[in-house]
Amino acid sequence: MGARCSKFSICWFQSHLKATVLESSDLDNGGKGEKQTWPSFTEFSLEQMKAATNGFSSDNIVSEHGEKAPNVVYKGKLLKNDHWVAVKRFNKFAWPDPRQFLEEARAVGSLRSERLANLIGCCCEGEERLLVAEFMPHETLAKHLFHCRVTAESVVYSFGTLLLDLMSGKHIPPSHALDLICGKNFLMLMDSALEGHFSNDDGEELVRLASRCLQYEARERPNAKSLVVSLMSLQKEAEVPSYVLMGIPQGTTSPKQPLSLTPFGEACLRFDLTAIHEILEKMGYKDDEGIANEPNAGHLEL
Repeated sequence: MGARCSKFSICWFQSHLKATVLESSDLDNGGKGEKQTWPSFTEFSLEQMKAATNGFSSDNIVSEHGEKAPNVVYKGKLLKNDHWVAVKRFNKFAWPDPRQFLEEARAVGSLRSERLANLIGCCCEGEERLLVAEFMPHETLAKHLFHCRVTAESVVYSFGTLLLDLMSGKHIPPSHALDLICGKNFLMLMDSALEGHFSNDDGEELVRLASRCLQYEARERPNAKSLVVSLMSLQKEAEVPSYVLMGIPQGTTSPKQPLSLTPFGEACLRFDLTAIHEILEKMGYKDDEGIANEPNAGHLEL
């Protein structure tokens, strides 16, 4: 008795199972421990897939996997039965032969298991190659972010994502951002609220720096030292006054006043233990039981 295993099933389940890290509370029909029954394998239309994923909205992306032309997994909801699904959209070079794609999809879709994300359908129209499977939430996003293996390369990648978010004022999936960067559409990435705060050249340099951090191959990303050097070269002023950072007009800044200390503060500044003890006695302070009467500076918490 044998079993059929193809690159189709491997690439689907491996990517999908790693991808589904959204909150389980997002799922109306999941998280309650109810056994869900799925229909037989279905060939969906492209319009059905667009409706399920809100037009393949970037807000629905839960995973991207691939080097130059990534395969993207979207969270979606089938309008027919309100079931949450994961829709994997392959790049157009992955499956050039539509007949082979359908054969592989039907073969994998005929399998059912409670231990796997079952493939329930596909879509093959024009150059579009999509798979539809059960959406399997695995813990929360916070747990995956803060309880995972952290490496220098992953930190640099995260920095690139953060830098892009700061520059654009919104979250842009890395693969989409890299497409815009490759097309030199820098202005489409920039937040209009930042206009005038830096030159176009500096903005483009920051975007390029972010793109280097987001390279698929870890060895192609800059290290922390080169990141610091790149950022320092863009810094125009060595020191920025605090009122500028706080957004306070310069005319309203008050002149510096000398720091005035209380007698107790002055005694502490001089490390005058006798004066400290006298002040504490005047305040009615009594030594705790079991503690020596002589005050000890190492035990004072100011």
